[in-house]
Amino acid sequence: MNFWKVFGATMLAMVVAFAISIIFMISLGVNMLASFEPQRSLLTEESILYIDLNEDIVEAPLCSTLGVLEPEKMTFSKPITLLEAIAAIEGAATDSKIRGICIKASGEGAISATAIEELMGAIERFKLSGKFVVAYDDNYTQGEYLLASVADNILLQPEGGLSWQGVGLSSIFYKGLLDKIDAKVEVFRPSTCKYKSGVEPYILKQMSTANREQMTSLANSMWESICRIVSDNRNIPIERLNSYARDLKITLAEDALKYGLVDELAYEDRLAEIYDSHGVKRNSHGVHNSISLGAYITDSGLMPLRVSTTEQSALAFTDKELVAIIYADGQIVDGDAYMDGYVYGSRLAQELRTARLDTKTKAVVLRVNSPGGSALASDVAWREMVLLQQKKPVVVSMASMAASGGYYISVPADYIFANELTLTGSIGVYGVMFNLEDTFSKHLGITFDSVATSPSASAMGIMRPLSKREREAISRSVDKVYDTFTSHVAEGRNMPLKSVLDVAEGRVWSGTEAQARGLVDAIGGMNEAIAKAMELADINISNGAVYEYVAPLTPLEEWLNSMGMLYANMSGLSYKLYYEELREIVTSAPMVVTDHGIQAILPGKLKLNI
Repeated sequence: MNFWKVFGATMLAMVVAFAISIIFMISLGVNMLASFEPQRSLLTEESILYIDLNEDIVEAPLCSTLGVLEPEKMTFSKPITLLEAIAAIEGAATDSKIRGICIKASGEGAISATAIEELMGAIERFKLSGKFVVAYDDNYTQGEYLLASVADNILLQPEGGLSWQGVGLSSIFYKGLLDKIDAKVEVFRPSTCKYKSGVEPYILKQMSTANREQMTSLANSMWESICRIVSDNRNIPIERLNSYARDLKITLAEDALKYGLVDELAYEDRLAEIYDSHGVKRNSHGVHNSISLGAYITDSGLMPLRVSTTEQSALAFTDKELVAIIYADGQIVDGDAYMDGYVYGSRLAQELRTARLDTKTKAVVLRVNSPGGSALASDVAWREMVLLQQKKPVVVSMASMAASGGYYISVPADYIFANELTLTGSIGVYGVMFNLEDTFSKHLGITFDSVATSPSASAMGIMRPLSKREREAISRSVDKVYDTFTSHVAEGRNMPLKSVLDVAEGRVWSGTEAQARGLVDAIGGMNEAIAKAMELADINISNGAVYEYVAPLTPLEEWLNSMGMLYANMSGLSYKLYYEELREIVTSAPMVVTDHGIQAILPGKLKLNI
């Protein structure tokens, strides 16, 4: 009887899974067909460009050509890349149909602090056209307010609020859990890398003194940048902004108005009156026409040229001098594959090599948004960066993070830009080895045995403690990688090795701190990086063009990727959680069960709260 119950349940699950797959594939086909339909223009003679943070603004184009699955609609949406958003805002400045910008700041928190910095820069350039910028929100988070502060007029819903509390940096620690399951951990890092705190979550229950020192300095630097930006935008002294956060004076809407962070407390319909005051005409329905950032990008033809690494011949269709944008977006891992959220070292090396050999490509911008990862994969990409820089100008543009391995691959560049709120540096490495022998034997009753021709022939790590010789071998490897890393930095940044060692030690720096220490050349974003690449390559802006490398997924990978998002949604998880949280867990999991190699990665699972 039990057999038939299990068999029936299994068959039912298979039928349901098959049915879901069939429905998904049908919807997928319908959506693909729909994508070929001509799109109706949404842009009229009198339009307001809406920058709504509910639209997803991402660092790099997705590998998926379909986009992100929205299971409730069984359709796909395509996130906006930061490059597209900046191009759209700057294009709107000279577009006679766009009369102004409205920043609708409320979002799901997916946009990074550095992306906000770059959007602000684009909006500042837009304001030079003389067009107006207004911001409205029901509740401003601190990050949302940072973007809104660039507006000429900031509105807040009367019953809403505004958060102004400072910057926090937090990390999760696993030591208590590992103790409960009798898991033993051995860590390896150079003796001088006291700030390389990636090992701390496994051996401590809170930050070490050195880590607390660097995190405090980093938070203070980032907070100073935020206060300075808001002070410049709102003409509020920095000392007052500090006191407002320290004393938590601003929480309610009336607080924000009283202390000058907003201009009006009003409901959203007040925007119509503001548009009227700027002479924006209403349409035949008596309302003002608005167009979203994504719709404007599509409608105005501002989509950048994207070239597959397997379709380089597409560049033959342009007679322009080209600047290639290559993305290193995600954790750096070994191998040659495609997956959104990861940088495969061999794949990145191939993209850099292709750009080097292409005669039409005169310069390269590498956009780095990575906490680092595999030291070996970083070195594979580093070598191609060196070869590329020897042949044509290379500029690095750092996003939220270009730390450890992310910094490793950046140093051969001719010029490096970072945003003020970028996390970079973290010049250091570590290794972690787990011994789960007691975990398996005491808690699961599983034991292991083996024979070997030499003491170290059986697998090191998880099922037995390391021997003295094995520890020495791993320590030598870690020290060697650190020596190589610091030497590469000294060579690439033209710094004495002693100066590199003084700012290394695994320490994380903000973009502002990194510039002061010679680790980056200037504060700026993608716009500045592209301009610098053209300058170094002596490209006249009228004869220059930018294109992006995109690594497409195979049909099978597309299907698996979409099914993963579908099942995540069915489990009650948003796709953002699926991408950001679940993948973080998956990335961490191998370190718990096996040797994950020598890592050049940002300390711990660092979370920035602004």
